[in-house]
Amino acid sequence: MNLCIIVPCFNEANRIPLNDFGIFLLNFPKVSLHFVDDGSTDTTEYILHSFQQKYPQQVKIIKTTQNLGKGNAVFWGMSKALENKDFDTLAFLDADLSASPEECLYLAQKINPSIQYIFGSRIKKMDNLIERRFFRFFIGRIVATAISKVLNIAVYDTQCGCKIFNRTTAKVAFNTPFISDWLFDVEIFFRLKNYFGTSDFIAMSSEIPLKKWKDRGNSKIAWTYGFKMWIDLINIMRTYKL
Repeated sequence: MNLCIIVPCFNEANRIPLNDFGIFLLNFPKVSLHFVDDGSTDTTEYILHSFQQKYPQQVKIIKTTQNLGKGNAVFWGMSKALENKDFDTLAFLDADLSASPEECLYLAQKINPSIQYIFGSRIKKMDNLIERRFFRFFIGRIVATAISKVLNIAVYDTQCGCKIFNRTTAKVAFNTPFISDWLFDVEIFFRLKNYFGTSDFIAMSSEIPLKKWKDRGNSKIAWTYGFKMWIDLINIMRTYKL
């Protein structure tokens, strides 16, 4: 497996845990990290290039000329990574490492000819450690229930920022830019479902509870997006629903 992990970054200079990324790269020298600097206005570009100098064989920096939003930063990073035919497995992960790169790799190792799309899920169980603020959990469940109804498939958590694809599913999921900055995950589900058909999509996908996830706070989603989110969801449904 040749794994490339896309990490979207926007003004992450004060919170991106590069030491944790560095330890991961030392332990797994065959994994590549592609950081997408999404038009940052702080020192993110500088610290990412300094980090790249330490791991030049494993780290690539992709710079956008303006802020595209998280969804299209991931789209841009995936598009560039897919140009490298050596990568047979691709993933994206949040820059604050709410989910660790080690867990992303663990999930990626479950990709096989039958399971071509894997997404982490923040299901709280006895044997895992999921730390979420109650308010965000409560709102998240409302949103997740609505999304599951729109998709018409039983998905617990579409919005977890840890998703893994083989090359085939990545090409389908990232064939064009996204409508929504923050609900692009829902678009991914629709694209794969519409392309492969509901039955095959369900058979080739796996939702796996994470062992550990921590709400880092300092969300870049403005509280006002709570209103626009429903408009985004309606637009997505109108665009993709067959």
